[in-house]
Amino acid sequence: QVQLVESGGGLVQPGGSLRLSCAASGISITGRYMAWYRQTPGNPRELVARISGGGTITAYADSVKGRFTVSRDNAKNTVYLQMNSLKLEDTSVYYCYLDSTVDYWGQGTQVTVSS
Repeated sequence: QVQLVESGGGLVQPGGSLRLSCAASGISITGRYMAWYRQTPGNPRELVARISGGGTITAYADSVKGRFTVSRDNAKNTVYLQMNSLKLEDTSVYYCYLDSTVDYWGQGTQVTVSS
């Protein structure tokens, strides 16, 4: 079966960095649109970053533009989210998304930015 597993979350101080990974199994990510979302309690899931199937086209939410970078390594069947200059408001559960004939979601990884 298809599975997306996020990793790399944790506790970091404001201004710090984290690198999230999303490893896919049961499906090849090659050529598929993928994205990162985040969600905090009581709020809808927010699109943070997206990347085209070939990895050449990316887009970001205004709130993270210039600080976050999404990339992919199709050979490793993995997408990444490099998060720099983290702010308190970046605290959230981050989810990986894969677009296929149906939508696939990871379980999420917690990112907590705190001093």
